[in-house]
Amino acid sequence: MIAPFRALLVAAVLLVSPFAATAAPTEITDALGRKVTVELPAKRLVVNFNFEEFTAVAGVAGWQSVVGMSRTAWEGWRPSIFKRYTAVIPNLAAMPDVGLIEDGSFSAEKLIALKPDAFLVADWMFTALGSERERIEAAGIPILVIDYNAQLLERHLASTRALGKVTGQEARAEELATLYQSRYEDVLARVAKAKAAGAPTKKVYVELGQGGAETIGNTYNNTMWGKIITTLGAENIATGKIPGPWGPLNAEAVIAENPDLILMASSSWVNRPKAVRTGYDIPESETRASLLPYAQRPGWADLKAIKAGDINAIEHGLARTLYDFVAMQYIGKRLYPEAFADVDPVASFKAYHEKYLPVSYGGTWMLPLKP
Repeated sequence: MIAPFRALLVAAVLLVSPFAATAAPTEITDALGRKVTVELPAKRLVVNFNFEEFTAVAGVAGWQSVVGMSRTAWEGWRPSIFKRYTAVIPNLAAMPDVGLIEDGSFSAEKLIALKPDAFLVADWMFTALGSERERIEAAGIPILVIDYNAQLLERHLASTRALGKVTGQEARAEELATLYQSRYEDVLARVAKAKAAGAPTKKVYVELGQGGAETIGNTYNNTMWGKIITTLGAENIATGKIPGPWGPLNAEAVIAENPDLILMASSSWVNRPKAVRTGYDIPESETRASLLPYAQRPGWADLKAIKAGDINAIEHGLARTLYDFVAMQYIGKRLYPEAFADVDPVASFKAYHEKYLPVSYGGTWMLPLKP
């Protein structure tokens, strides 16, 4: 009688505690192609960035495994979006903060004290960590790099699959990776068809519309918006004219280049009263009113883009996400109207929300100054 009893006891333990049977060191390939060994299933994670991508892959339930985050990168930069997510993710509001490199608040000590199974970090922060990386890894905490900023298809896919593996949601991650690749390739096919039909190469200027029309904001060179523009077969007028991946382009250079299309990267930033406004709670009228002063800058009246009414607001957060194909569709439609005639970027974004995000679509995310 004893042996059958023991067998039943073991079976009951395995049923109640599946982690005891399945936990194992597992190799995960991150965005940089690094092979990182993580004890899976991971029960304690710290997330530095790409919070909405984490949510799309892991779901609301996945946040129960998150024990820390870089709060400034979400709550500080985009508080209205953070507030929406706190309404559906119970443990988000009181989530411990490990800080952020940019503002000098990052604390390796706080991170190590949380004893995470893995630290999910954006590529730019991974680089900025410097010697802190060794301290973190010496404490037995593997670092997984997640990168949607570089606008490279392979990094988007690798990041999504890495998120799926570390959260135990590989099937959902694969579904999202497949969706992204199909939308990305569809955009490129439409661009190629338009080019084959003789569509001209248009000049595009993008600027971070954060400080007001009297302030020249950053533009982008071969990353984020800059990479999106060139991927779409257009000419980014900032290429080779700014020292580094981002920075301001002087006003005279913009006027001299005479762009066909202007994109003002916008958002729902706080304490930025003159910024171009987009986001969940922003009506179209508010977005257009905040965009108008930029169109009225000295020397801009004769620019091709202004004459054609092709100065646009577009949510800055769309340039580094798993759903940035929405931004590609929007810009593609401005550059090649006929090739993208049957594409509705807003409908695409709504559909993504409905299927993959726990918050409802609303507000204004991208539009031209003239309706």
